[in-house]
Amino acid sequence: MERDLTRERIIKAASDLLAEGGREAVSTRAVCAAAGVQSPTLYRIFGDKNGLLDEVASHGFESYLADKTALAQTDDPVEDLRRGWDLHVGFGLANPACYSLIYGEARPGVQSPAAQRASAVLAKKVKRIAEAGRLRVGEERAAHLIHAAGCGMTFTLISLPEEERDPALSIMARESIIVGVTTDGPGAAGNSPTSIAVALRAVAPQLTMLTAAERGMLTEWMDRAAAADQ
Repeated sequence: MERDLTRERIIKAASDLLAEGGREAVSTRAVCAAAGVQSPTLYRIFGDKNGLLDEVASHGFESYLADKTALAQTDDPVEDLRRGWDLHVGFGLANPACYSLIYGEARPGVQSPAAQRASAVLAKKVKRIAEAGRLRVGEERAAHLIHAAGCGMTFTLISLPEEERDPALSIMARESIIVGVTTDGPGAAGNSPTSIAVALRAVAPQLTMLTAAERGMLTEWMDRAAAADQ
């Protein structure tokens, strides 16, 4: 119990320093002073500064993830993607220091726990679009495009003075990406071999009348078919 309270106090102190002065303000010395602990306590709980920063990012991202996962699904997975995009950009503008901590220091093959959770939520939204037969490209490619565009737009808006931010920029970027990765509707997918392959690949795990090996082979075939048309 005492360890949990100390952990929460340290995270709160680090989060406050981050919001007030950015990542540079979150030094081990400053955090320990603000939390009223010694550095060995911090290292014992978090391992190192990167461990602490990961926890701070997750703490700051909790409200965003709660709002994102709480969005009730509609019958239109593309519209749900729109709402997810707007929530993502809104979080970044409301919490620029936390957003920069999560996405601002890309390392090959490394994602913070908070970013991993957000990616999983996005992947589920993209999968629903694929299952509806409305995805023009493979799920992974679509998710990467949406993520890259969303982060780029958010950082662009963060970098601008508030009075110069044009809300239409985010809408235009969002709609451009949606046009690029989705079809107009289920009927439009029938003319695209890629959309058919992506949709079949998305529902392959549900085809329990097939053996695991057959489902695996079907998934491989559909991946190849989708990739060949891109």
